[in-house]
Amino acid sequence: MSRWEGLEEFVAVAETGGFSAAARRLGLSASHVSRQVQRLEERMQTRLFHRSTRLVRLTEAGQAFFQHCRQLQDGFDEAFRSVLDLEQSPKGLLRITSSAVYGERYIVPLINELVAEHPQLQVEMELDNTPRDLVQEGYDIAIRLGRLTDTRLVAVRLAPRVMYVCATPDYLARHGTPTSLADLERHNCLLGISDSWLFQADGRELSQRVAGNWRCNSGLAVLDAALCGIGVCQLPDYYVLPHLHSGALVALLPDFQLHSQAHGVWALIPPRRNLSPKVRIVVERLRQRLAARPEYAEPGFA
Repeated sequence: MSRWEGLEEFVAVAETGGFSAAARRLGLSASHVSRQVQRLEERMQTRLFHRSTRLVRLTEAGQAFFQHCRQLQDGFDEAFRSVLDLEQSPKGLLRITSSAVYGERYIVPLINELVAEHPQLQVEMELDNTPRDLVQEGYDIAIRLGRLTDTRLVAVRLAPRVMYVCATPDYLARHGTPTSLADLERHNCLLGISDSWLFQADGRELSQRVAGNWRCNSGLAVLDAALCGIGVCQLPDYYVLPHLHSGALVALLPDFQLHSQAHGVWALIPPRRNLSPKVRIVVERLRQRLAARPEYAEPGFA
């Protein structure tokens, strides 16, 4: 007798709450399901269910065994899907969450290209800056920026992210150009969600507290304030590069610019979901196209 015999019936009874319901799900007779579970209990020498005329519920041992069986079943399901879908086009529902501004500018256009190429792919996207629990909320991919903190997830680095400190030529003409981190104390620093800015020197990350008379939790609002000449800002490359190229903003403190490998644009994937074709293809498309953006050929990108 196989050690695996009866596991599928056991899981079905635990999930449906009854032998008849489990039998209907599996397309078997209730007597067969009951017999398989009984044989499983005999092999394990323990009772897995409390049975009554009205109710079937797991014992303490049954509950512990059920959790392990679910993990095994998920693993089998993923193994079968990975083989069956190996040569298939991406299809089905793909749920993605991304930070708002970066998602609107760079992620959505690439996802739209994929959906146009693969009409069987159905996409749901959430664009906001709220941290999400991918496993609990059922997301397939999260696009995150900066340094990673959640080590439970599979992480694929899609592109670099460089932080720029900058101000308008007019502001610098009126207030001078900072040449050291200490000089920032004499400048009106435009604050976002944090009172500290990140820098890099001699291969180490540095955190510098800054202050000013202006604060907003929107990067676009910080950018607008900087373009108005109100103060000095620190923002990621995708906000400021066009304005640096046009001369509307001037990059400051280049020797302290943060561009380490630990910071970047990441695709985060719940464990096991990276096996599905739709996730593999989407992540690879994003990695190829984002890394090919022309500004990443400029000095300072890592």
